[in-house]
Amino acid sequence: MRILRALVAPLRLLSRGTDRPAPQRLLARLTRQAFAAVGGCFIAVAAHAAACPPSAIASLEKPGIGLRNGIDRGLLWRIERDGRTSWLYGTLHLGRGEWVRPGPTVQKALAQSDTLALELDSRDDATVRALSQPADPAAVARVLSGERARRLERQNAEACVSPGSTARLPPILQVTALTALAARADGLYAEFGVDETLAVSARNSNKPIVALENAADQLRWLTGGSEAEEAEQIDAMLDELESGRLRGQLKTLADVWARSDAARLARYAEWCECLNTPAEQRLMKRLLDDRNPGLADGIERLHAGGRSAFAAVGALHMVGAQGLPTLMAARGFRVTPVLTEAQAQQALPMPALAAPEPPARKAVRGGKNVKGQKAAKGTGQKVAAKGGAKPASKAAAAPKGKAAPRAAPKAANSKVRR
Repeated sequence: MRILRALVAPLRLLSRGTDRPAPQRLLARLTRQAFAAVGGCFIAVAAHAAACPPSAIASLEKPGIGLRNGIDRGLLWRIERDGRTSWLYGTLHLGRGEWVRPGPTVQKALAQSDTLALELDSRDDATVRALSQPADPAAVARVLSGERARRLERQNAEACVSPGSTARLPPILQVTALTALAARADGLYAEFGVDETLAVSARNSNKPIVALENAADQLRWLTGGSEAEEAEQIDAMLDELESGRLRGQLKTLADVWARSDAARLARYAEWCECLNTPAEQRLMKRLLDDRNPGLADGIERLHAGGRSAFAAVGALHMVGAQGLPTLMAARGFRVTPVLTEAQAQQALPMPALAAPEPPARKAVRGGKNVKGQKAAKGTGQKVAAKGGAKPASKAAAAPKGKAAPRAAPKAANSKVRR
């Protein structure tokens, strides 16, 4: 259950809007931290600061992390209907610094699309408002009480989160923030999540972004149907954090995704340790089976409306009998795998910029390079043209005071321009 959120539930949902009232902006950043382990002003440097992983930006300064060529990662399908092409791209909501630049196949597919479709648009005002609403304090107190609250406090300290900084969030989001923070030790950050980097690319190219879902629904899917179920999920996540198993699961997950290993991802139940309890199984149904038809509806609407959509959603939405490729095929789309085979990945450093080419040699010797000017008489210069070259006409070099026939320069110029 813990690692599912890295594939099926966005971990970074809100922007850093500076035009909002201070209290709302504060809570928006706290909520963003819960989904994305973001908000440097809320992550304190505790007494054990030496053990705290670096921030996302600081991680880029590590040796070996630099500007690199993008290589193809993740899962990609081409879907075609009605003479148009759209795309399905399975993402990871965490990422490494060297993954920020998409690979050439992904870049080309995104460039050929006119719309980027995401689960949520983190810059959308409605999304910000929905996630800026504080949780009911009484409900938080009921779920996070006694030993459960003390366990959460200890994990916050281990993750270098300042006391009380996430207290107004729904309990499930407070713990979800910790699952994302745990991945920092292995270089995985929500700030580098694939959805976020695609959104930046789309905005830079003025490509519209469409949300396939809304934040209120996603919160309901995450929290479950009752406080008892939410508490059960929180206990399971705290168990994983305290045992250290979560880090290994996230590393495995990132490797499977980065190698485009669709076959192993489809067998996630064998290795994810995420379907062991009835609560985890119910969560899986809510996060996948209950959502996939709605995602498919949104993608089909965009395509039927004349859009060529690049639909980027969590990778687990792509596998199995209820996965989006299967659902889109059932709706009459021709579905073709593009990136689904396990492959070795190596991000190579960007090559040095090529030296500028030397300026072209002037076409005229011994004088100013005036447009239409002819070579001086006696140089033997020839004018290149299709079908061969002919000597310049003597009339073109007539002595001063004698007008050259107009036809000769015109013919010579036509050869140069041809």
